Amino acid sequence: MATAVANAETVYVSDEQANVIHVIEAPQWREVKQIPVGQRPRGLELSTDGRRLFVAVSNDNRIDVVDLASGRVTDHLPSGPDPERFALSPDGRMLYVANEDDNKVSFLDIAAKRITHEVEVGAEPEGMAVSPDGHWVVCTSESASLVHFIDARSGKLVESSMVGTRPREARFTADGRELWVSSEVRGTVAVFAMPSRERRGVIDLDVADAPATVQAIGIAFDPDGRRAFVALGRGNGVAEIDRGTNQLRRVLPAGQRDWSIALGAQGRLYAANGLSGDVSVIDRDSGQLLATIATGGKPWGVVVKP
Repeated sequence: MATAVANAETVYVSDEQANVIHVIEAPQWREVKQIPVGQRPRGLELSTDGRRLFVAVSNDNRIDVVDLASGRVTDHLPSGPDPERFALSPDGRMLYVANEDDNKVSFLDIAAKRITHEVEVGAEPEGMAVSPDGHWVVCTSESASLVHFIDARSGKLVESSMVGTRPREARFTADGRELWVSSEVRGTVAVFAMPSRERRGVIDLDVADAPATVQAIGIAFDPDGRRAFVALGRGNGVAEIDRGTNQLRRVLPAGQRDWSIALGAQGRLYAANGLSGDVSVIDRDSGQLLATIATGGKPWGVVVKP
């Protein structure tokens, strides 16, 4: 019984075609429910207390709030036009939303249900991240190939730095000392030292033994900080990177066009695969594909609730 409880977790996957959230239980790895949401759900975040799921529904220009106990949408929050990704402040009070169609980042007060501030950024903002101390809000601009550093307290854009073509995701390490930014077309990850914002290096995933097509999309870090994982999009795999050397160690198998990834318990890694319409369950230590869960549609985002 203790082992079963330790292995138990729930995986939530947004489906931008079917307009649902797929609910998957582990370790059975079966879909147990679909939660209807708005049009074209993409970015996902769990609330700090784990009771709610925030969902960016891009074609409805809002954030849906799902009560996980009832499995229903119980509220709608405003956003700008075409929200794609967003980040939750460490205190759980604010959402920082990337709005693709008006090139702005919205500061959304969750309790007040209103946008309190907006910051103009480059064209097609997508990736969003907040530093663990809540000081920095980071946004990637897909078309401008920029990463924007915003002071959360003042709401001002402090600096913009060039990165590889079509930056998709930004992710802080748990200690907040590094920021990683993936660039889809270049197949690279830029690493910035924080809070100095100095570029520490660029990790090239398009190496000799990599898949024929390499893109860099979703990012996740091992809890012990020794490894990073990057979804390879049409490379149909997940790159494992040694953080001591920032070198590619190997490529783990995944489905077609894996976009977002998330870490679970017991060394599991989940990948949402948009073209094959499924979710890969990977043992990140052995590198083996443990299961493929068919969902249909176009899986996009994935989060795990312990």
